[in-house]
Amino acid sequence: MRARGEKLGQTIVLLLIAGAGALAIARGMTLTFLAIRLQRDFGLGPATIGMLIGAGPLLGACASPFAGTLSDRIGRRIVLTVALAFAGLGLIGLGLAQSVAAFTLAHIVSSVAAAVYEPVARALMSDAAPERLRLRMFSWRYLVINAGWAVGPMIGIAIGANSAAPFIIAGVVHFAFSAAIFAIVPAVLLGSAAAGAASQLPGLRRLGAALRDRRLVFYLGGGILLLAVYGQWSVTLSQYVTANLEDGVKVFAWLVTTNATVVVLATAPARLLIEKIGPMKAMVVGCLLFLGGEVGFAFATSATMLIGFMVLFTVGEVLVVPAEYVLVDKIASDDNRGAYFGAHSLASVGNFLGPLLGGLALGAFGGQGMFMLFAVLAAGSAVLFALGHASPPPASLDGRAAGLGGEVAGDAMHRMGRPVFA
Repeated sequence: MRARGEKLGQTIVLLLIAGAGALAIARGMTLTFLAIRLQRDFGLGPATIGMLIGAGPLLGACASPFAGTLSDRIGRRIVLTVALAFAGLGLIGLGLAQSVAAFTLAHIVSSVAAAVYEPVARALMSDAAPERLRLRMFSWRYLVINAGWAVGPMIGIAIGANSAAPFIIAGVVHFAFSAAIFAIVPAVLLGSAAAGAASQLPGLRRLGAALRDRRLVFYLGGGILLLAVYGQWSVTLSQYVTANLEDGVKVFAWLVTTNATVVVLATAPARLLIEKIGPMKAMVVGCLLFLGGEVGFAFATSATMLIGFMVLFTVGEVLVVPAEYVLVDKIASDDNRGAYFGAHSLASVGNFLGPLLGGLALGAFGGQGMFMLFAVLAAGSAVLFALGHASPPPASLDGRAAGLGGEVAGDAMHRMGRPVFA
């Protein structure tokens, strides 16, 4: 890149990483207490609370693929700016809502806006960072997000979890980040290679073209299984631990602390390992660690054993999260990166399948059956990612490989240099 483009790219990456941490703190100090507020202020039962809270992310999972595609056509800046503004409005609405209907509407607005923001932010980070630095950028972003969620609830308690203040502050944080995105990120990305066939497709056809890439479909399937295993692990593990161990609540708190601590300590070594062995091998290793952790949970007989296997499980997590982003990035090109990351965000369906399947297995087969089911899902995820990695790039309209974002076209573009911002 030209010097100006490289400097601007660095600024954008740092802004996205810092903003990701700020948003995680803001959401951690508010969303953590949603169930408590619904129970205390509106008198809702557990089943109703679960359905209401789950509705927002589910709708967001449906909307995010189209947001990524839209950002390919009209630019990342406008999509991110609008999404952050609506997320802020939704959070403020959650704090001020005086009825279940108002609360539900605010939650849906906030959740859908957050789901729209996420894949577009990842795509913009890939736009701004040279290929050799993307793994490091994704790892740092993952680290600050986890750190933000670790301290956010404590800040919320200090401010007053029973008041509207944390929600209003969180909304203001989103507004500030939205303004920063609008001020710093250019509206137009210039200097990329000549647009391919995908860049001329309308939004829905562009998304369909991405989903015709067998590699992406396999990665999406693997991502769904992975998120079913680790995305909402606290929901199923908490039920098992509190019901089967003395001082189960205390043990579960230690498991949560262990997870957060290992994420912070292991992220940098995990990144170095991914750089050394490659994202595909790192993905397989991470899936095997998930498998080992779940089998360990199934046969653990003490809190110490559970904590030990949580360390194993969490190391798998810090390997698969950045490795998965890098694998998706490698099969996308500059003109369809938003569509690829957007389509891959459908993997968030796994966040719903995990608690659902885990709860059914826990009720029908007990803890061992539930954990062994998750072990099988982890193994299946490794198989799907391996199949995706081995699949050939798709053919373009004229029959040449990778015209819609494959590694052939992508590698050629990387050799030509990353595009610079206007």
